[in-house]
Amino acid sequence: MNFTIEHEREEDGRWLAEVPELAGVLAYGATAAEAMAKAEVLALRVLAERLEHNEAGPQSISIAVPAT
Repeated sequence: MNFTIEHEREEDGRWLAEVPELAGVLAYGATAAEAMAKAEVLALRVLAERLEHNEAGPQSISIAVPAT
């Protein structure tokens, strides 16, 4: 399973990062790197929750973080 972290700057200056393959996985940060790190942590938490609740089986994952 491959995940991509996308990021963009909001009009108010904050950065928003999301993992489109996982619904609801988005995070804000003061910098692009901070927002992407928070989104990655959240994505891993979502995957862990799915495993803990038997919603998904173990699988190989890859998370791509674009250069800022």
